[in-house]
Amino acid sequence: MAEAPREAWITGIGILSCLGEGPQAHWQALLGHHPVVDTKTFAPYVVHPLAAIDFDRQIPKKGDQRQMEPWQRIGTYAAGLALESAGLKNRADIRERMDMIVAAGGGERDTNVDAAILSGLPSAVNPQAFLNERLMSDLRPTLFLAQLSNLLAGNISIVHGVTGSSRTFMGEEAAGVDAVRIALSRIIAGQSEITLVGGAHNGDRMDIMALYEFGGYLLKGDYQPIWCRGPNSGFAMASLGAFIVIEERRHAEARGAGPLGRLTAVLSQHSRREPGAVTATLRRLWDEIAPRLHPGQHAVISGATGAQPATSEERLFLAEHPELAVRATASYLGHGPEPQFAMNIAIATLVLGNGSLFPPGDDSGVERTSEERLTQIVVTGVGHWRGEGLALVEKAS
Repeated sequence: MAEAPREAWITGIGILSCLGEGPQAHWQALLGHHPVVDTKTFAPYVVHPLAAIDFDRQIPKKGDQRQMEPWQRIGTYAAGLALESAGLKNRADIRERMDMIVAAGGGERDTNVDAAILSGLPSAVNPQAFLNERLMSDLRPTLFLAQLSNLLAGNISIVHGVTGSSRTFMGEEAAGVDAVRIALSRIIAGQSEITLVGGAHNGDRMDIMALYEFGGYLLKGDYQPIWCRGPNSGFAMASLGAFIVIEERRHAEARGAGPLGRLTAVLSQHSRREPGAVTATLRRLWDEIAPRLHPGQHAVISGATGAQPATSEERLFLAEHPELAVRATASYLGHGPEPQFAMNIAIATLVLGNGSLFPPGDDSGVERTSEERLTQIVVTGVGHWRGEGLALVEKAS
């Protein structure tokens, strides 16, 4: 007898953002349409700051916390929430063979050292010698280690005992899409039974804002929801962490775990970003997923960033499907490139668990009210500069 096809369940969710921590806090904030925004600290840039978090709850050792940068603490905390949600905190036997895939950035700079070096270079007698001396004496050795992208996976392994295989992807939004895509592919192919996948981002810092502002990507001035930002908009930087546990159905059933949702498909592409290319790529990806969709039972959770021209091109694609109810989560959470896709898959799972969408985030006309009982959510991920992706999340029986 042929073996039944393998099925990927989402059995754990760990999320934290400006809306708080955990599924319930996020769902209540989405229902109440309460985006949390800071327009003053980094003015003129708009930021969605991390909510007050007691990191001791998931990272009990102060020594572990001290050697992590903020983005690593955010990610390690979110990973702990996901393991707790999946009922794995007391299952060392599973965690020691659990796989992990992380979407990560390149670490955080010491802006005080950067500023001191840049201030001193113009008056230095020997600029090259001055630079080498300051770098050797001012930068703490651990900074170089903390900047390694795979240190987030290392810290999760140390703190939470997840010691199976480990993979770290870099590449902003595309890394987030591919982290989930590879996790799903390995489970369906029989190469993994259970995987912790996600990422983290700290947007409350000047160095990352300088990086994105050099490209003209940041939202400035007053806060506006995603679809109301106009042709010269940008994204509002976010601090957020998102991890999900993806598990093969029979593995979950064997340990008595139920599904929060089923991850059916994850597709990724990389268009050349010529005019119209994003819209065309989303059409192709949609055509691959469309045969699986049930009429009147699906909606879209959009990962639109607000950056142009990608957001306008995604909007053109969505306009071709006026029957669909759409929600752009960045209107509430802001945008954190690497973890945004996992975050939106988590939110899609919350929507399916509650059976219907949260209210529209604006009056632009892109987001309409919906009373449908939903069984499927399509999650979009369009990078601010590169990378497109779609995921299909379904209600699991």
